Amino acid sequence: MQNGMHADIERCVRAVQSKDARFDGWFFTAVLTTRIYCRPSCPVVPPKPENMTFYPSAAACQQAGFRACKRCRPDTSPGSPEWNRRADLVARAMRLIGDGIVDREGVPGLATRLGYSTRQIERQLLAELGAGPLALARAQRAQTARLLIETTALPMAEIAFAAGFASIRTFNDTVREVFALAPSELRTRVPRSRAPGVSGTPGVLNLRLPFRAPLNPDNLFGHLAATAVPGVEEWRDGAYRRTLRLPYGHGVVALAPTADHIACRLTLSDLRDLPVAISRCRRMLDLDADPVAVDDQLRADALLAPLVDKAPGRRVPRTVDEAEFAVRAVLGQQVSTAAARTHAARLVLAHGEPVEDPEGGLTHLFPSAEALAALDPESLAMPRTRRTTFTTLVGQLADGTIHLGVESDWAETRARLLALPGFGPWTVDVIAMRALGDPDAFLPTDLGIRRAAQELGLPSTPAALTARAAAWAPWRAYAVQYLWATDGHPINFLPV
Repeated sequence: MQNGMHADIERCVRAVQSKDARFDGWFFTAVLTTRIYCRPSCPVVPPKPENMTFYPSAAACQQAGFRACKRCRPDTSPGSPEWNRRADLVARAMRLIGDGIVDREGVPGLATRLGYSTRQIERQLLAELGAGPLALARAQRAQTARLLIETTALPMAEIAFAAGFASIRTFNDTVREVFALAPSELRTRVPRSRAPGVSGTPGVLNLRLPFRAPLNPDNLFGHLAATAVPGVEEWRDGAYRRTLRLPYGHGVVALAPTADHIACRLTLSDLRDLPVAISRCRRMLDLDADPVAVDDQLRADALLAPLVDKAPGRRVPRTVDEAEFAVRAVLGQQVSTAAARTHAARLVLAHGEPVEDPEGGLTHLFPSAEALAALDPESLAMPRTRRTTFTTLVGQLADGTIHLGVESDWAETRARLLALPGFGPWTVDVIAMRALGDPDAFLPTDLGIRRAAQELGLPSTPAALTARAAAWAPWRAYAVQYLWATDGHPINFLPV
C-alpha cells in the first residue's frame, strides 16, 4: 500500500460503502457536493461514487478546501499504519511531524534532523500526502485545539497558545476553516457527560485514544507492567502509569485498556506538550498498527496460526523514550527482569529528576543521557565489561554520536549500535523492535523464542529459525510477541 491506497478508487469506494473501520486513517473521503471530508466508516449514508474523491491525509483534504465531518470526526482516526512500518524519508518525516518538531523547530529543523534539504522533503511529502510539512503540522494543531476545547475548561486564549498557534486570530480562523464551527460552538456541542473540566483537577486531561480492532491488551500492558521501573512506572487501579520527559516540561500519564479505546489520563506541566505526549503514548502502545494485515500474514504459517487465532491483535510494547529504552536494554543484559528493574531503580533514585504525583506513587523522570554520562562508573554495581558497555552508550547518546529518535534510520542506527562494545545482535534487535519501532525486528537468539520454537515444532537454532521466519516478514516483531506468549512469564498477562 506504499504508493497510496487513496489512488485505488474502486477499493476506496468499497471500503466507504461497507463502512469498513479498518481503513480509518489509511485514506479520507472528500464529498464534492457538500465539501466535507470523512473517515471510511462514517455512519451517514455513503455519497454516490461519482461525488467521492480520496486523499491520503486530513491535511490534504483541508488544503483542498474540505471541512471535517461533524459526525465521524475524521481528524481523530487512528494514524496511518504506513508511518510505523516504513523506514523511508516520508515515514521518518511523518513520525517527526507527529512528535511536534515542525512547531518547535520549523521546517528547517525537520530537514536538519533528516539530513535532506527542505525542498526535497516538501516535494516528497506533497507527492505522497498531498500536503507539505506546514500543512500537516497545521492539521495536527487543529486536532490538538479541538481536544483541548472539548476536554478542558481552559480559556480559548490559553488553548490557542497550548495548541501551537502564533495568534488568537490564526487559531479562530483555522478552527472555523477545518471544523466549520467557531471554537465556542465546538465547546457547546460537547455532550454534557463529556463536558470540559469533568476531571475536576486543573491540568488533568481525560482522553480516548482510538485503535484498529482487534487489540489484545495482555502482553502489551503485561510487558510494560512486569518490567516497570519503580518511581518511573507503576500499575495502579487497572492502569499503566509512568512519568514523561517532554520538550517543554514533564508529565504523568495513566493508560487503561477498554473494549474500543485506550483511556488516557494525562497531567502536564506545560500544555504545549499535549500533541507530543499523545503521539508518544500511541507509539508506545502501537495503536496505529493494522492488526488484520499482521495477523493474516502470520496465520499463513500453520504452526503460528493457532497462536494468532487464540489471541489475535497482539501489539509490540514500545517506549516513550528511545534513549531510556537503550539504557534499560543494557541493564537487562544477561540478568532477570527483577534484577534489571533493581539496577534501573537505583539509577533513577540517584540521578533522576524528582516529580510530584498526587494520584499515585511515581517519583522521578528517568535520568537523561547527560546525567548518566556524568556519573562515576565505579558506582555501578555491575561487571566491568557491562560497565564499559553502559558508559560508552550513555557517553555517545549524550554527545550526539548516536541519536535514537522517531526519525532514526533503522539500518544506520543498527550498524552504529553493533559497533559499540558489548552490543550483540540480541541487544540491537530488541532496541530496533521496541525503541526504533522496526516491525520486522526479530530475536532468533532469545531464550524464550528458542524455547517456544522448540515446543511448537519450529526450528530452534537461530540460523534455521531466521530462515523459517523470512515468510513472516515484514511483521516478525509481532511473531516475537506471539511466540513469547506461549510462556507463563508475567510479561504475557494483564496485571490484576
